[in-house]
Amino acid sequence: MSGRKQWSLARQLLVLQVVIVGVLVAGGAALAWADVADRARESSAATVVALARAVADAPSVAQAVRSPDPAAVLQPYAQAVLADTDVDFVTIMGTDGVRFTHPNPAEIGKRFLGNTGEALAGRAFTETYTGTLGPSVRAVVPVFDADRRVIALVSAGITLEAISAQVAGRVLPLLGVAAVGLLAGAVGTYLVSRRLRRQTGGLAPARLGQVIEYHEAILHSVREGLVLVGPDHRVTLCNDGVRALLDLPADAEGRRVDELGLPDALTARLLAATEMRDELHLTDTRVLVVNSSAVRFSGRDLGSVVTIRDRTDLQALTGELDSVRGFAESLRSQAHEAANRLHTVVSLVELGRGAEAVEFATGELAIAQRLTDRVVAAVAEPVLAALLLGKAAEASERGVELVVSPDTEIADSALGAGTDDPPTPRDLVTILGNLIDNAVDAAVEGAAAAKPTVHVSARTTPDELVLRVADSGPGLPDVPSAFRRGFSTKAGADGRGLGLALVGQAVRRAGGTIEVGRAGGSGDVGRAGGSGDVGRAGGLGDVDELSGIDEMGEAGRGGAVFTVRLPLRGRS
Repeated sequence: MSGRKQWSLARQLLVLQVVIVGVLVAGGAALAWADVADRARESSAATVVALARAVADAPSVAQAVRSPDPAAVLQPYAQAVLADTDVDFVTIMGTDGVRFTHPNPAEIGKRFLGNTGEALAGRAFTETYTGTLGPSVRAVVPVFDADRRVIALVSAGITLEAISAQVAGRVLPLLGVAAVGLLAGAVGTYLVSRRLRRQTGGLAPARLGQVIEYHEAILHSVREGLVLVGPDHRVTLCNDGVRALLDLPADAEGRRVDELGLPDALTARLLAATEMRDELHLTDTRVLVVNSSAVRFSGRDLGSVVTIRDRTDLQALTGELDSVRGFAESLRSQAHEAANRLHTVVSLVELGRGAEAVEFATGELAIAQRLTDRVVAAVAEPVLAALLLGKAAEASERGVELVVSPDTEIADSALGAGTDDPPTPRDLVTILGNLIDNAVDAAVEGAAAAKPTVHVSARTTPDELVLRVADSGPGLPDVPSAFRRGFSTKAGADGRGLGLALVGQAVRRAGGTIEVGRAGGSGDVGRAGGSGDVGRAGGLGDVDELSGIDEMGEAGRGGAVFTVRLPLRGRS
């Protein structure tokens, strides 16, 4: 790039427009001047012709021409005519061209300077000729006697100087109007240039072109979603990333955000026009992290810029990590308990109570081993088995008994392991993990009314996988809102309310349904399907058929029961 500083686009347009306006005004003024000058000459020619004819047709002129001293009679007459008209001279002459009258008496008796041939032939004519008074527009008219013979000539004229003065008097106002027009054009051009400078940032055309090219390249190359929302809540700009993340229509730009079919929570936040910092929002298939901030330029509010990142895979991996962490915590807890039991066994042996030591050791091992054997035998997927064992240990630490029903069985063929076909082990970790967490929280909340218990059951049929999680808690008060992000029954639930929303998302992704009821079939029941909205209310006929539900006792009846049905899509 040249070291010479380039003019900005606004300055180039300013100079160009000023030149164009100046040329147009100057050209218009010149044409107007020429037109006025032509009209002035035509008007002067017509005036002198009319005056010369009037003088030539006067009977006194014809008589004076034949008198012994025509000049003595005609000079005063010509002076009187000059005084009453706007012409510069009236010259009466004989056919030989000798003057009888002239504005300068010294020129009387001398020959007329100009052409007289056509007038002598009896025809009036006009011409521009330089005489004793300078260049002038003149008319030469014959004087006829009674027999129509030419006996004298009359010439009347207006000098070009007088015509120019007349033109100037007419053109000066026009030039004033032209100057005002030029000034107005220059001011308007300056204002437009100033506005353009503000809108283009004072960039030169080459630099402005580079900015646009870089803007387009960056906008369409970043994977994250980028949306610019104007002050009127209309999308002014969006890149390819956000179109894929939010499934935006092709005509999204220019439409209001509440016309794009976005999730209600995200739409409400965008319409609120407040800043967002790493907020989680859910669509039917994705978990998104949304940030937004206000945009201002030169004191003007341009709306807000919204960035969106896909956290779906990260959220799923986080769920799996939580499961592994829970399993590790259960191992730590069991190691701690094993140390306590070992000390107890050693103490019993030292006290000589060998039989009691053996009975105590084998009894505790049998309880733990039965749960482990049941889970491992029923669930072939190791991640899911680790989840159940970890959740059982976590529930035990919180004083909740987690019961896996005897008929639980999830075969490898029921999962889309190694494929992208739902339900995958990751989907089941999301669904079961969050349902069990909510059930444990509910059981702890209802511990005063019933023994804290959570029952988990899973059954596989040729067509579907059925998961049920029941708790001894107080039940779910608002089923229609349960699967919306931010819903929570816990006090001080800021930052919570994501678990059931993730469950609903995973179920929708797998094409399944969620039925929510109460243990024992009492209360309202809702179904969440592919749309994620809770709809039909009615009884779940087989809620009590869930193995172990009746074992919760009368005090536990009325707790929430979540039944998830996932289609297996032809797996066998």
